[in-house]
Amino acid sequence: MYCKLVLLLLVTLFHGSAYAESAYSISSGAKLFKKCQNCHQIGEGAKNRVGPQLNNIFGRTAGGLPGVKYSKSMVQAGEEGLVWNNETLNSFIENPKKLIVKTRMSFSGLRKEDDRKNLLLYLSEFSKDATKVKDLENFTKNKNQNVDPTILSIVGDPEYGEYLASECMTCHQSSGLDDGIPGINAWQTEDFVIAMHAYKKKQRPHPVMQMMAGRLTNEEIAALAAYFKDLN
Repeated sequence: MYCKLVLLLLVTLFHGSAYAESAYSISSGAKLFKKCQNCHQIGEGAKNRVGPQLNNIFGRTAGGLPGVKYSKSMVQAGEEGLVWNNETLNSFIENPKKLIVKTRMSFSGLRKEDDRKNLLLYLSEFSKDATKVKDLENFTKNKNQNVDPTILSIVGDPEYGEYLASECMTCHQSSGLDDGIPGINAWQTEDFVIAMHAYKKKQRPHPVMQMMAGRLTNEEIAALAAYFKDLN
């Protein structure tokens, strides 16, 4: 009987510990928000600093809060339809420069999914007019990175990419300069492929890019990535 009680206690402790580690909380998110406080404020009386105040961030159009000095890329993303919600914030917080390539935000990102869940849960407490972060257990990973590894492993032909790139150059400058449209020269291959497949799946907002990416095969995207990677 004693052995059974000890075993039951151990099982209870184990599962209790596992539950504690997997539970999400506003307090954990508040601790993580300390990483953001140098640039952002939230809560009563929050003001814009280097970055925008984050009250009611859920449902806000990217780059659209008055009085904030946003990067051109952030403003453009908002004009193209980027709105902050569970998925887009998750993507941005994980790695800001993968969603908005030339964002001014210097934060390197939160790589742990649980950390992002906790932070978003905390932020949602200050977004009274937006949908709360409810279904955290089914919270998806960064959909911009949800690309089949076999697609990422395709080695593109840069010469074929150069041939295909002529259509890209109708908007993007071959010099790589940002003149209202972000430059795409010297992108890392994987980042380029991930971004193009995000447009292809309509996970990134931009009707023209969605249409262009939708025409391309996996091999053609890999070829373009190989070409632009070495283009300076």
